[in-house]
Amino acid sequence: MDAQLEEIRDQQRQTWDTFSAGWKKWDALVQRWIAPVGEALIQGARLGPAAQVLDIAAGTGEPGLTAASRVPAGKVVITDLSDAMLEVAADNARQRGIENVETRQCDAGALPFGDNSFDAVMCRFGFMFFPDVRVSLDEMVRVAKPGARICAAVWGAPEKNPWATTIMRTIAANVALPPAAPGAPGLFRCAEPGLMARAYRQAGLGNVAENEISGVVEFADAAQYWTFMTEIAAPVVAGLTLADATTRDRIGQTVRDLAQQATREGKVRFGWSAVTICGER
Repeated sequence: MDAQLEEIRDQQRQTWDTFSAGWKKWDALVQRWIAPVGEALIQGARLGPAAQVLDIAAGTGEPGLTAASRVPAGKVVITDLSDAMLEVAADNARQRGIENVETRQCDAGALPFGDNSFDAVMCRFGFMFFPDVRVSLDEMVRVAKPGARICAAVWGAPEKNPWATTIMRTIAANVALPPAAPGAPGLFRCAEPGLMARAYRQAGLGNVAENEISGVVEFADAAQYWTFMTEIAAPVVAGLTLADATTRDRIGQTVRDLAQQATREGKVRFGWSAVTICGER
């Protein structure tokens, strides 16, 4: 890995370590929200009861923990770049009494597993943050057994994800944000339709299918939405650090007003959209 990619990887590790407390605090909300995405990956992986499963960039443990309950005679290895996030995953496994799991800190671009090791590989919302998408995908292919399914999810188009764009556009309207480098890690880096399917085919995978999955995420009120986003979203916090106190207050009030406008039946409701990609080695 060249120096630039190593720097990106190290920045990502530091970011996820820093925000792990927020992800632990909000884990229940997040898992309710994106559970349908994890279920789509598990279904796409076609797990047998004795399957050996690898869940990459799993953060606080999903969908790997749910997958473990579907492979009673198998095992799930949950990986992440951040040790702090994996501590949350291990604690979640203990609380749920799930024993057929192992956590392993590692870089998705240099997986510490032998060739042909896993019956299925999953990666929910990881590809957008990897230093090199193709290198990480090639590693997944390498560790997958012949016939194994490799299933991933990335966020869809920005306009279909107002839960993220509402706050980021408000920050951008009030603060001069530094421009992102082309291809730099980010929430919507892999959102272009067909991009991940092409990458799968170029990596030699067959029976590739790309599908959109969407839904609504709910917050108790506008204040909860603001608190959630400022405790788990690194780009939000980075943007707000560039604002003085008056500007930050203005951003906060604007965001809460916009969230209030998204209130339906007493809950703040924002749409979300993701893309799932499955292929066969």
